[in-house]
Amino acid sequence: MMSLAVENLSFAYGPRKALDGLSFTLDPGSFTALLGPNGAGKSTLFSLLTRLFTTPQGRITIAGQDLARAPLKALAALGVVFQQPTLDLNLTTRRNLLYYAALHGLSGTTARDRAEEVLATLSLEDRADTPARSLSGGQRRRVELARALIHRPQVLLLDEPTVGLDAASRRAITDHAHQLARDGTTVLWATHLTDEVSPTDRCLILHRGHLLADATAAALAEGTTLTDRFLALIGASA
Repeated sequence: MMSLAVENLSFAYGPRKALDGLSFTLDPGSFTALLGPNGAGKSTLFSLLTRLFTTPQGRITIAGQDLARAPLKALAALGVVFQQPTLDLNLTTRRNLLYYAALHGLSGTTARDRAEEVLATLSLEDRADTPARSLSGGQRRRVELARALIHRPQVLLLDEPTVGLDAASRRAITDHAHQLARDGTTVLWATHLTDEVSPTDRCLILHRGHLLADATAAALAEGTTLTDRFLALIGASA
């Protein structure tokens, strides 16, 4: 069973099509980079995958659940880190995690145990009682990732998760996302930065709502670089 399936998905803002017949599937425990320039349709896709937007054109299946027909079951299998920060800055790291756990129906000992688990996984134990507003940018992103993992989702969506971070923080979050995939979580990583994509990563190149390429980064970069190949593809479709 595919962890995520997108079939013939389309969405428009008035006369402008943001997605046009997009289709792809993700295998369990895979890491896939969704690479596209700003305005390619990446955030629109994530809004559809998380049901912030809906459309009658196409079908989304998450962990075997049709998002339109069984939205609660489908979304329960999903963890998300959005491009824009969404932490409550007045709450501590731990309280942010426990609040989100409650939204997923976790409470009491289970919620507290899960919070300690993800705090340890992301090396945030010493920031558990720190207000979110006092955390660095990289630490806030790690808290958002911890929050997305607290209910143990099968599929993890990360929309430009390293925007505004320094090189060390970017590398730490990228490395952790790859480790999550190796441990069995299906990861879809949206970015416009080719240096965040490893040679063995599957790479979907999206531009103006169309899928231009689907191959490993190494295959796309054969004889050139991924950056040059990416620029050539989006330039050819301009």
